[in-house]
Amino acid sequence: MRDGQVQELLDWYDRHARDLPWRVGPSARAAGVRPDPYRVWLSEVMLQQTTVAAVKAYFERFTTLWPTVTDLARAEDGVVMGEWAGLGYYARARNLLKCARVVADEHGGRFPDTREGLLALPGIGPYTAAAISAIAYDAPEVVVDGNVERVMARLFDIRTPLPAAKPEMMAAAARMTPNERPGCYAQAVMDLGATICTPRSPACGICPWREPCLARRAGVQADLPVKAPKKTKPTRFGYAYVARRTDGAWLLERRPDSGLLGGMLGWPGSDWNEDPQPAPPIGADWHRLPEEARHTFTHFHLRLKIDVALVPADTEPARGIFLLPRDFSPASLPTVMRKVFDLAHGSFEDAR
Repeated sequence: MRDGQVQELLDWYDRHARDLPWRVGPSARAAGVRPDPYRVWLSEVMLQQTTVAAVKAYFERFTTLWPTVTDLARAEDGVVMGEWAGLGYYARARNLLKCARVVADEHGGRFPDTREGLLALPGIGPYTAAAISAIAYDAPEVVVDGNVERVMARLFDIRTPLPAAKPEMMAAAARMTPNERPGCYAQAVMDLGATICTPRSPACGICPWREPCLARRAGVQADLPVKAPKKTKPTRFGYAYVARRTDGAWLLERRPDSGLLGGMLGWPGSDWNEDPQPAPPIGADWHRLPEEARHTFTHFHLRLKIDVALVPADTEPARGIFLLPRDFSPASLPTVMRKVFDLAHGSFEDAR
């Protein structure tokens, strides 16, 4: 029965596979075209907790700037972090560079072709290693992302709430993973979850697995997977300081490599906590903006009070560095820092 279900899904995939910039489609694979492990790896890292629609433009820009893993390994950290801005989860970008440099320097620019070899690389965990092994090397590895979890929960009527259900879903996915065309199979289940077995209103009528789907038989497909109640996110507060010299230069500060937004340029500021203390980077005539910058991270909400100051052209900061407009693009800032800029920059235009 399992082999028949797998073949039904592969037949569906051969007809309906999504056209994605990092993917070698089923017809091309049948003609002998092999996926580039670099492109598979890059797309999987970008797609972590991010949508396909959001990733496409980033992926195409990255692969234009750095067509190979060796090209990426030789890129400057700040340039890569700037191109990553807006994708979030900036530790991924730092690990991206670490991994690229290990592959370039220790593996001759070639990704290992085993799950164990991939797991030894910086930033590659069990899911990413399995995905690269299956998609790039056609190894029968079990690939389980959010889409696959949803499909398995419905196919096998798994009612244990997430995240406790993950081992059960992994076991179900392992039972279904074939030895033949495992790379196409892994992408087929992902496509099924993304296009038909969707979180809301699954299109069961056109699903290739509608007959064996136990949740559909029980009439509970739209209720699965069950998720444990989310914990309320706490709110943290802080201060952001936006200073501009009369020659147009902005005061910016690169955050430490470790921690949230590590290695990214941003506005000097305070710690982010329940009771932050003001921490202006220079002595200046600071003015508080009436609006706060608000942003939500994975584990907390953030509210930043914004102080702005126009300072003389010869001002030297105790923290950070002044950058002229030709050396600084607001688009290279992480999202929360761009929100601060969007609120603050108008006050300087009014002052000029």
